[in-house]
Amino acid sequence: MSTVVAQSLHAFGLRSHVANNVFFFDEQIIIFPSGNYCVKYNMDQKWQKFIPGSDKSQAMLALSISPNRRYLAISELVQEKPVITIYELSSIPCRKRKILNNFDFPVQRFTCMAFSPDSKYLLTQTSPPESNLVYWLWEKQKVMAIVKTDTQNNIVSQVSFSPQDNTQVCVTGNGIFKLLRFAEGTLKQTNFQRGEPQNYLAHTWVSDDKIVVGTDTGRLFLFESGDQRWETSIMVKESTNELKNLEMMQESESLIEFPTLSSPVPSFEQILETDSHSQQSMPQVFAIAAYSKGFACSAGPGRVLLFEKMEDKDFYHESREIRGEPAHFEYLMYPLHSASITGLATCIRKPLIATCSLDRSIRIWNYESNTLELYKEYQEEAYTISLHPSGHFIVVGFADKLRLMNLLIDDIRSFKEYSIRGCKEIRSIAWNADDSKLISCGTDGAVYEWNLSTGKRETECVIKSCSYNCVTVSPDSKIIFAVGSDHTLKEIADSSVLREISAFDVVYTAIVISHSGRMIFVGTSMGTIRAMKYPLPLPKEFNDYQAHGGPITKVFDKDGRGIKREREVGFAEEVLVTKTDMEEKAQVMLELKTRVEELKMENEYQLRLKDMNYSEKIKELTDKFIQEMESLKTKNQVLRTEKDKQDVFHRERMDDLLEKQTRELQDLECCNNQKLLLEYEKYQELQLKSQRMQEEYEKQLRDNDETKSQALEELTEFYEAKLQEKTGLLEEAQEDVRQQLREFEETKKQIEEDEDREIQDIKTKYEKKLRDEKESNLRLKGETGIMRKKFSSLQKEIEERANDIESLKGEQMKLQGVIKSLEKDILSLKREIQERDETIQDKEKRIYDLKKKNQELEKFKFVLDYKIKELKKQIEPRENEIKVMKEQIQEMESELERFFKQNTQLELNITELWQKLRATDQEMRRERQKERDLEALVKRFKTDLHNCVAYIQEARSLKEKVRGLFEKYVQRADMVEIAGLNTDLQLEYSRQREHLERNLATLKKKVVKESELHRTDYVRIMQVPARSGECSVLGSGAVGLQEQLSGDIAELSSALLPAHMPGGPSEITHRIIPTMRLNEQEETGRIIEMQRLEIQRLRDQIQEQEQVPGFHPISGVRLPSLVTAVHSLAKMDAEVSNK
Repeated sequence: MSTVVAQSLHAFGLRSHVANNVFFFDEQIIIFPSGNYCVKYNMDQKWQKFIPGSDKSQAMLALSISPNRRYLAISELVQEKPVITIYELSSIPCRKRKILNNFDFPVQRFTCMAFSPDSKYLLTQTSPPESNLVYWLWEKQKVMAIVKTDTQNNIVSQVSFSPQDNTQVCVTGNGIFKLLRFAEGTLKQTNFQRGEPQNYLAHTWVSDDKIVVGTDTGRLFLFESGDQRWETSIMVKESTNELKNLEMMQESESLIEFPTLSSPVPSFEQILETDSHSQQSMPQVFAIAAYSKGFACSAGPGRVLLFEKMEDKDFYHESREIRGEPAHFEYLMYPLHSASITGLATCIRKPLIATCSLDRSIRIWNYESNTLELYKEYQEEAYTISLHPSGHFIVVGFADKLRLMNLLIDDIRSFKEYSIRGCKEIRSIAWNADDSKLISCGTDGAVYEWNLSTGKRETECVIKSCSYNCVTVSPDSKIIFAVGSDHTLKEIADSSVLREISAFDVVYTAIVISHSGRMIFVGTSMGTIRAMKYPLPLPKEFNDYQAHGGPITKVFDKDGRGIKREREVGFAEEVLVTKTDMEEKAQVMLELKTRVEELKMENEYQLRLKDMNYSEKIKELTDKFIQEMESLKTKNQVLRTEKDKQDVFHRERMDDLLEKQTRELQDLECCNNQKLLLEYEKYQELQLKSQRMQEEYEKQLRDNDETKSQALEELTEFYEAKLQEKTGLLEEAQEDVRQQLREFEETKKQIEEDEDREIQDIKTKYEKKLRDEKESNLRLKGETGIMRKKFSSLQKEIEERANDIESLKGEQMKLQGVIKSLEKDILSLKREIQERDETIQDKEKRIYDLKKKNQELEKFKFVLDYKIKELKKQIEPRENEIKVMKEQIQEMESELERFFKQNTQLELNITELWQKLRATDQEMRRERQKERDLEALVKRFKTDLHNCVAYIQEARSLKEKVRGLFEKYVQRADMVEIAGLNTDLQLEYSRQREHLERNLATLKKKVVKESELHRTDYVRIMQVPARSGECSVLGSGAVGLQEQLSGDIAELSSALLPAHMPGGPSEITHRIIPTMRLNEQEETGRIIEMQRLEIQRLRDQIQEQEQVPGFHPISGVRLPSLVTAVHSLAKMDAEVSNK
């Protein structure tokens, strides 16, 4: 397996088609899906942590977080099978708690999920055509209940639990609104849907039995226990100015919505078409959230409505509308691409990534700060993009043009366009390391290699059955790697496919090779990145990293083509700004500064005026309140005295009433005791009468039993005969009854179901009414009993005091009106004071927290400053030493380069001298060969001459023999008089000698100078300890060359001034005698041919020896002297002439 480990650093993007795709983990962290991960994003500190999805995941469908924020459920498709994975968020890193993948019921995918309030149960909804709602005990992987929510293949948009009850469930969708209750292992529907079906997109629980539901037509419904209680519409009539603003917004910046999987969002063009006819927007309610006072809901693009509960009624009214501009809606992270990314590029000088997409936008990202630098939208789709190495320019390819653009500080502006024909066949291009070659591939199955210097195609490899997706080249530009639709990775060299590596049932969509050339990274159609070693392994040896949920379109190496960034070199911070923009901004800043100063002056003046006015009003109000308080205090004292008098009077009256009541109770008890005695005597008399009646009835029963037995015997005989007749009729009737029973049971079931629903509804209504009425009846009975007693006793007092109370009521009403008005004023002032106190407390808390943080940061800053100072103190002397050493090293390197050049020049001189000596050696060998040939010729001539001596007595025969010798050994055409040869040889000898003497003198001077230079340089180099090894090697090399040169010079001097010749060169010249030679042209031609062969041989030998490291010319081989060669030639000529 490959040793490369890939880690996710940051994710740019959001999977918008995942149900419930954004939610809070705590106050600072949110969780959302991106690629094949769920990302935990801290909004304050801007860091990301990743929760990886399942391996080989094809799609992420839905998310759900438990109410206690401990568990996260993810619905996925893994190899065409649905899987639910539950993660434990409290562990670091997040680990898998349970995996639900074995199902006893048919299911294609899970589209909605929800946790119960206690986080023990999980509710899941399957997609059509099954449309099953499954109730799980997820920790034991047990299905508690399952029910079919729909039979018409409608889409369910949301499921949820009641916030206080695990057994109550709500399901909404297209034409679906159901309340279900879990009881006895089943989910039973508790409501009956009435009215026209609506497409319910979202719902929320506002209490235990109340649900608010939103539709795709901008309507809101309130259901209580399944019955509709309230309805409203959020349609708003848009003005023409607002429509214009919407059009401008549609042209200038992106409007990104993230709908659920089951609710498609209409396009902006469709909304404008409907507005043109009715001038009314139809906002779709995609989200509803409950809070303490009511609920909030989405009401179309850039619009949120707040509803609060009315005080007197159980209904809601719109309290506030939040729109885009006044509410200052901002992107949580940055605006993202909403379609497939078609182009990707990086640069060297800046940490930037450029992307283009089918959503007609271009975006520039910073991968160090993980932010969006620039983005701009266009009227057409961009298919490819390239970023200049400096990071200041981009090239973007559209369908019919190529645009060159400047990356300004806050804008992307094009400065040149090239019109081109629309071409989508070329899928990928790649440059080699030195930009001398270009490799392209396309949908036609061809891979071409182009030479940019000649503009010609060097190699090609065409496979019609394969549509290539991407191509790259190795760092040495020898091997091309291509991937396509045939599930293989091809290794191409010299227009032929060297190897094909199987992709194992996936399609490779992108490929890139690392700058070291040891690793290959491949993107697949399953969203995985595959890392492989190079050379490519034959077995299945690679690592797969699940990065995305869809096919990977581009993979890029941020370090560039084979360029590894050094750590010392930082990124550039320069940006492009146009001169007009700078001037405009400077002008605006000046205007704003003047405006700010003017506003400060105005605000100070107005604040002073307001302080004066408010101080005067406060004085007036305080005076009024003091006067009113004093008057109220006096009135209050008067009322207290009157109240005390009335209390004493009422106490005396109550004592009299209590005495009367005790007397009446004693009288009633006496009367009741007498009545009870009379009733007891009557009861005893009736008891005696009942005993007598019972005895008489027993006698009558005995008589009736005897008569009954006789009548029964007669009746049994009569009816047995009838039974036999009727049995046949009964069997026939039973068959009819069975058929009728079947029909009856079917109708009964249908009626019972309908009646049960109506009965349950009616039952719930009337049970509530009965309970309320019973409670009220009981309470009223008790109150009536008491009131009847009090009524008779107090009626008289009420009549007596009615007149007094009526007179007091008039005065009391007047006083209460005054008190209420004052209390209202006091309450309003108290509320204002409380609100101001709360705001002050909140601000003080915030200030206190910020001060604490500031103190901690100052402490941390102090520690860091101290550490930085210490490190600087340690670094400065070392940096100075490093600078000194670097300067010494640079000087030594320059000296070494100069030595190397001198040595190479000396080696070249030596090789030239050796070549000359070898040429003279070859000439000497040729002359020796000629000498041998001449000696053989002379021997043959001697033998023939000796034979002629035998005919010395016969003149004719001798003459014929001599003529034969002449004709045999001498030809007329070859006869050449060489009497002037001796002078030519002398001149040639003297010229060569002078030339060699001059060369010797110059070489001696050079050797002396270079030996002195070598000696001084050697001494200087040996003083530096860091380069002692290299200097010793160079010194030994220089000494070797010096010895070699001295040997060569001595050899040349010995050749020029031989000691064994007694007479020197003058004696040689005297020995040369004018003779006859053979054809001079043939001889010179042979010499030239032999010299050419020798030169060719020497060149081959030099090339072979140059490839050997550390080569030096061989100084041990010594060639024979040139003077000895000339001496031998002169001797041979003299012998020939003597003979």
